[in-house]
Amino acid sequence: MTGQDYSASITANITAQEAAERINRVADWWTAGFTGASGNVGDAFTVRFGETFVDFAVEELVSARRIVWRVTDCNLHFVEDRKEWKGTRVIFDISADGAATTVTMTHAGLIPDVACYEVCREGWDFCITESLQKLLTENQGLPDRGGRRQGANTVAKVVFGKTTRR
Repeated sequence: MTGQDYSASITANITAQEAAERINRVADWWTAGFTGASGNVGDAFTVRFGETFVDFAVEELVSARRIVWRVTDCNLHFVEDRKEWKGTRVIFDISADGAATTVTMTHAGLIPDVACYEVCREGWDFCITESLQKLLTENQGLPDRGGRRQGANTVAKVVFGKTTRR
């Protein structure tokens, strides 16, 4: 990881174990286009958004403290190097302080120099700081459902990584 890797932090009044369990409910906060399993080291899963897909392997799980997913393959249809995420890692560090639990998500390898950075940063910002945050606090996220997200006051049209509101 470098200081330039994408990172976002959220906090909720739940236990660290509850936070880890909810992060692993990928279809409940990221996309209904989820197949596979994410609960154990060695599991593999795919997330899909139209032409875009990302395959992950669960590389590390430290109970209620850390989750690491490695990108094993991808097709980012909106950039020239469609394999730009391959070999990157999505890392969730979980820490509890009293009743509050903080989740810091870092996408190691997603740095400002890569072509998809701005689009992917915008997408992660929504997925982590809005959808996953809502799943942690209300037990109901805002996952992509075939290009549309339902929110309290917004409908977002999603082209993976890029969220436009209308």
